[in-house]
Amino acid sequence: MPPTQAESVIKNIIREIEQECAAHGEIVSETLVAFMVKAVVLDPSNGFNMDRTLMKSDVQKLVKLCVTRLLDSKNPSLDTIKMQVYFDMNYTSREEFLQEHHRVLESRLYPVSREITDNRATAREELESLYRKIVSYVLLQSGLGSPTDIRIVREATAALQSVFPQAELGTFLTLSKKDKERQLKELSMIVTGIRLFNRDCGKGGDGIDDLPAILREAIPATTHHIDSQLQIAQDQAYRYTAILEKVTENPLLSAEFQSSMLKEALYNVRQYEIFLQIILSDVIHCAQEVEMMVKQLGAQLEQLKMTVKSKVAVPTSQVFPIFIALSNLWTGFQDETVLISVLTNLTTHLEPFLGSHELFFPEKVLQGLLEEVTVKTDVYRMKEHMEDRVQVMDFRKLEWLFPETTANFDKLLIQYRGFCAYTFATTDGLLLPGNPAIGILKYKEQYYTFNTRDAAYSFAENPEKYIDLIREKAKKNAELIQLLELHQQFETLIPYSQANLRQKVTHSVQTDLSHMRRENCSQAYPSKDVGTQSMREGSTRVPRPQIYLAGLRGGQTKTTSGVKVNLTRAVDET
Repeated sequence: MPPTQAESVIKNIIREIEQECAAHGEIVSETLVAFMVKAVVLDPSNGFNMDRTLMKSDVQKLVKLCVTRLLDSKNPSLDTIKMQVYFDMNYTSREEFLQEHHRVLESRLYPVSREITDNRATAREELESLYRKIVSYVLLQSGLGSPTDIRIVREATAALQSVFPQAELGTFLTLSKKDKERQLKELSMIVTGIRLFNRDCGKGGDGIDDLPAILREAIPATTHHIDSQLQIAQDQAYRYTAILEKVTENPLLSAEFQSSMLKEALYNVRQYEIFLQIILSDVIHCAQEVEMMVKQLGAQLEQLKMTVKSKVAVPTSQVFPIFIALSNLWTGFQDETVLISVLTNLTTHLEPFLGSHELFFPEKVLQGLLEEVTVKTDVYRMKEHMEDRVQVMDFRKLEWLFPETTANFDKLLIQYRGFCAYTFATTDGLLLPGNPAIGILKYKEQYYTFNTRDAAYSFAENPEKYIDLIREKAKKNAELIQLLELHQQFETLIPYSQANLRQKVTHSVQTDLSHMRRENCSQAYPSKDVGTQSMREGSTRVPRPQIYLAGLRGGQTKTTSGVKVNLTRAVDET
């Protein structure tokens, strides 16, 4: 079947599944359905042959299986997949987010800017109207107060008049469009800097929130909440892991202890932990940026005070650059405020995906399963075998890496998010953190860690065998594709882009201790509730979601409120 025809078939299947779920009162996203199609097709127990064209009976079977799974509300595996899809659709790197955020703000300001740059005012009333529009533009550009608040408008007008008197409008109107746009932005930054300086001197600053103070309060609160959620998730993971280890030692307990469900619950809580680590890393980055900017702000204000002290007139060449620097710093504070809001919102929206734990394993049941079981933390497991290292002389053809002999050891991208490859393969999916101190195996330009030296030696005897076992396990539990970062291994198995989740591989973050607390450089997708379009489909002929929020920098009212605008084209229009 040609790729374009195949994509059409897949799209129809997805639409039919969406409609079936809706008929049962369950609203599911296209992306979630697409991932579920992939999960069902990959699972060998469902009997789909990837090498032949889907028959009508195959399609009916596929739709039925997908609908059944999507309607199963009591399923940790489905919760994990939903969590992955949500996170994948709502998180991007801070650089990408800020770039998109600024682009949205610029697009919102464009009509105001165009009114000014296209203006051909000549009469006095027209020139006065144009000047008022410039003041409004300056306020909207800076985000420091509403252009309808008379006190704020007066302050901004006075600041603008000090650097750009209305008499200079004639010269401004003779400039080219690009030069007008450039001068407007420069004037906005200078006026912003003036207002920030006046605020610091206690002579103005109406409508300007104390963003540094707000951030210094919000960031610790956000960090504390994420830390507490992390602690809960990790404690839960340690307990599940301990129970599953007991089952591994005595397989006869498997049915009694619901080992299959326990593993799905473990995957769910480990995925949640990983996402929280990514978010926490970004919050810490925000904190570092804020502290740096607070120092820079203080230094710039002090320099400005020294420059204008006891002087009747100060050369613009001395003060304008400082005003612009103040404006840029304040934009940075605004950016961090939005980022913290996004990350807080994202954290909140991840919590509902943990609902199945209390349902299947309430505290009373867990305590029963934990009888005569030793619960070990990841830290404890690391320390247990810290000195039990691989002996390089035992291997002639394999390369082992150690902290003291490898540059950037803690920056290596470990396979399976740092979990022990051998343990996972031989126990049908138990996740134990690998210990890099034992030695990292470099095999075919990829890196593997293990929880014990024995596990390392066993894996090294036949790496391909265990890699294949892990791949087969992931086919049965599709949430493992993202949890263990196996995207590349499965891209060729589903030839049609519509059946793939996003083409994103977050190599960035592994479990807290298995990556030896290395610095996280992670991807991030901002929550659509707060901000920007961040969907990045790798498919063809599929409408790209275009959802924006207007009003993030103030508007016609004193209180800021966002308006969601959905510009996504319908499928039949593409």
